[in-house]
Amino acid sequence: MGSGFTLSSKDFANGGSLNTRFTCVGKNETPSLRWTGAPAGTKTFALIMDDPDVPTKKAFVHWIVFNIPATKTGLSHSLKRSKMISDGTKQGSNSLYHIGFDGPCPPSGKEHRYYFRLYALDKILDLQPTITKEQLVKAMEGSILAEAELMGTYKRV
Repeated sequence: MGSGFTLSSKDFANGGSLNTRFTCVGKNETPSLRWTGAPAGTKTFALIMDDPDVPTKKAFVHWIVFNIPATKTGLSHSLKRSKMISDGTKQGSNSLYHIGFDGPCPPSGKEHRYYFRLYALDKILDLQPTITKEQLVKAMEGSILAEAELMGTYKRV
């Protein structure tokens, strides 16, 4: 699905280590993200960042962003923690029940993987900024044109 659709970051390589500044022991800043190759018909993008390595049944959600306009090709470094960004982009609730980004914070000595998944959608989502990952995934059903993935790691010392 959407093999030409790619997600990257100037802040870390796919499979590479995330800088401490993007974590709970650093400044808890959002990394910059860039994408290319969105398919024709894309109306918006949605992003989910999660950690599948937590010892729970569900992945820990660090960041939800949706209704990113199709005209955008990235998210800038250090996005503010707010429900709505000036261009209509909305941020959802993470697993800490915060709006916006909460960076990696694994137990000391354990490396975790952090997946950034970007979805090209054929519609604008009629959702409130307080939505959860489950609500976003359900709302995207049948509207995903392509998916791109980027993974970073972090090990807290």
